[in-house]
Amino acid sequence: MKVTEHYDRADGPLISYEIIPPRRGSSVEEILGIVESLMPYEPPFIDVTSHAAEAYYEEMPDGSVRRHTKRKRPGTLGLCAAIQYRYGIDAVPHILCRGFTREETEDALIELHYLGIRNVLAVRGDDLGYVKPERADRSRNAYAADLVAQVGDMNRGHFLEDLIDAAPTDFCIGVGGYPEKHEEAPNMTWDVLNLKRKVDAGADYVVTQMFFDNRHYFDFVERCREVGITVPIVPGLKILTSKNHLRSLPRTFHAEIPEALAAEAEAAKDGQVAAIGVAWAQQQAEELMSAGVPGIHFYIMSTAEHVLGVVEPLRKLA
Repeated sequence: MKVTEHYDRADGPLISYEIIPPRRGSSVEEILGIVESLMPYEPPFIDVTSHAAEAYYEEMPDGSVRRHTKRKRPGTLGLCAAIQYRYGIDAVPHILCRGFTREETEDALIELHYLGIRNVLAVRGDDLGYVKPERADRSRNAYAADLVAQVGDMNRGHFLEDLIDAAPTDFCIGVGGYPEKHEEAPNMTWDVLNLKRKVDAGADYVVTQMFFDNRHYFDFVERCREVGITVPIVPGLKILTSKNHLRSLPRTFHAEIPEALAAEAEAAKDGQVAAIGVAWAQQQAEELMSAGVPGIHFYIMSTAEHVLGVVEPLRKLA
């Protein structure tokens, strides 16, 4: 089922999740264990992130430095297939501009369609310091709006080369939104108009970047509606579980940590921070659900323990 169909058929806000593939060489069982822990909560769909190759450097014994490129977390397609067919949960693979050519993207989308996966989230992707050399016979999507347009073309049966009687794909397309502005956007108005370009290109719904102050989400939705964005805008939440998050989350995701949350977490003992984060996220989620959001999308890393601490009481409100 498509993500938008899940939202259309729901009696109340849905709760969905996002996980990351295991590191190269690691067992998938730990990630599948997270999926199994979510099963009693009947997730409508689970997103699986995608990761392009990144550059890293190794100092050699002679003092020289060798540059390597490697995909540290491959396996998005296989993990999506396992989720959808082992657990019967719709999988939403992330597809990227950066690190992949349009030709590679088309091949991946064809494989996903053959698997019966009907949802994708189209994002530009992080800058990991590696730009794949571009061959003369290859092309690339510069921005997420370009990637959305490519998926939309395939949904209309238009592929990169002319194909006779080409069968159209049937993907529901999600995109990301930024309640606190994308780091590269000069201002919020510019960023919202860029989101509208993605929606006009064919995006069916929006999932926001994490935020810790609901006012950012409500203001963001209002701005989106004012420029004519009518698709569902789903809030994305992350639970603060360690003091390190006070620095790493703003640095990596450009999300502001409210003063009250930061002060309470900083003053707490290390073992108490997760409980503070769970309580804060629960308060956020309850307010959002009371406001009639279509759903809440939780970002999960290596464990679902803390997310389930939030979700369990929310089931009574959904």
